[in-house]
Amino acid sequence: MDKRVLLIGDMKSFMVTAIATGLEREEFTVERIAPDATAISRIEDAPKIWVFYLDTDIDNLSEVLVYCKDAIEQKELYFYTVGSPEELSEAGRLISDDLIRAKLERPLNIKDLTAQLFLAVEEGSAVEAKKRILIVDDDPTMTRTIKNLLSSKYNVFMASSGMNAITFLAKNKVDLILLDYEMPVVSGAKVMEMIRTEPETANIPIMFLTGKSDRETVMEVLALKPVKYLLKSMQPSEWIREVDDFFAK
Repeated sequence: MDKRVLLIGDMKSFMVTAIATGLEREEFTVERIAPDATAISRIEDAPKIWVFYLDTDIDNLSEVLVYCKDAIEQKELYFYTVGSPEELSEAGRLISDDLIRAKLERPLNIKDLTAQLFLAVEEGSAVEAKKRILIVDDDPTMTRTIKNLLSSKYNVFMASSGMNAITFLAKNKVDLILLDYEMPVVSGAKVMEMIRTEPETANIPIMFLTGKSDRETVMEVLALKPVKYLLKSMQPSEWIREVDDFFAK
């Protein structure tokens, strides 16, 4: 993983400038941006490491922190916060502590931050070497269950709808898609059709996920020619074996 960092904070802040300078001395490439959800969302090819300097009224940051929470979950970011104990606590409440890699209190020791970021780069490089899988399912419990099963071996991403999947695939490459066949609004079959019509995604292997094992459903699924279909009722060991076997071949 490259050593790029998105540094979120008051652009006029002396400490934000000092953090950027300190990271650049350690050969990190730093992109600074104000704590504004709209501005952050417009960044193309954003870094995987985000550092949020919370030196602003925390009440005014609630919108951007909620945006960061969604971004962390969707993009598998390495997210760090810097602030007072009170600011760190409130940010953790809005984002969820388990999504924040580390909370660093002011006054900040830049060496502590850089040490954390070096670990992120090392871990991220190992993750990027793994095969990439996108799970598309409107059931969040199902997607998290599959993600937890496969994450030890694979780099797993999640999309809660067909359109979210199409948006994700426009900017990200994957090696396999696990696609729910029975989604509302835009069905799995329709999503597959959209994926197949785009040259950049046409050749991505797709496995359908289905909760039904009756002959009619199975024949419908197979008629679309996925590389495989997987029953949602499978045991955890079967999920892992099916995906392992696919990549082994």
